[in-house]
Amino acid sequence: MYVVAGATGRVGSAAAAALLAAGAPVRVLARDPARAQGWRDRGAQVHAVDLRDRDALAAAARGAEGLFVLLPFDLTAPDLDAYAAALTAAVAGAVRDSAVPHVVVLSSGGADLPAGTGPIAALHHLERALGATDAVVTAVRPGHFQEKVADVLDVARGAGVYPVLAASADVPHPQVATRDVGAVVARALLAPPARSEAVDVLGPVVTERAVAEVLGAALGRPLEVVTVPEPGWPAALAEAGLPPHAAAALAELYRADERGLLAPRGDRVVHATTPVAETVARLVGATAAV
Repeated sequence: MYVVAGATGRVGSAAAAALLAAGAPVRVLARDPARAQGWRDRGAQVHAVDLRDRDALAAAARGAEGLFVLLPFDLTAPDLDAYAAALTAAVAGAVRDSAVPHVVVLSSGGADLPAGTGPIAALHHLERALGATDAVVTAVRPGHFQEKVADVLDVARGAGVYPVLAASADVPHPQVATRDVGAVVARALLAPPARSEAVDVLGPVVTERAVAEVLGAALGRPLEVVTVPEPGWPAALAEAGLPPHAAAALAELYRADERGLLAPRGDRVVHATTPVAETVARLVGATAAV
């Protein structure tokens, strides 16, 4: 049995689907079981578990061959550090209590650094907390997600603008589709390593300007690429609706990216192949249907 947290999210759902496709028994975890009803229809067990509930998570993971966990960010939490610390303590405690032998954790490039990376610093502490248990830990560290384009769909549709919080829109970065990350998670669960490792997952290398062109083509209109210089990042994020402390944390994340702190530094690299155009077309089609 493989236990998958976050099965109503992008990476968790992709991992669960890949495991089921491989014929593996799957138990999915969701805070709201009603949202996970589709997994029952596909043959998975569904358990109602909040990752902050150490005992419930331990009970769900007990007896499993492997467990996939993540740290769901809540940028509305009044204290981001305290929120992440409580989640980390609960998850690591549940891993210890359940004696699950292998844990795959959704982490990020830059999680090897203890500070200076905004919300990613919490993933550093989660990796270390899991590493202090008896489980073998596979830290899956993607970089930029292709699905981040969903964050700018409304402004692109409405104003014809593609905002970029960076000094330049012409710097190439690997951008990976979440379904490819989920596939890596599933493969890791099915074939655990002999010892703990960090796996960087990289997608095709593209610039933000190239993504804007792809998005514009999918929307049927040209988009103006607007770069926002570093001093304006907190204000731009606050204007998008984030609380000031969350805007400051994300600004630190963007700053770390600009300085190369999120570069891959794991034990090995997996190269994914889903093109950005495919992901953009799916996102545009999904939002148009809604």
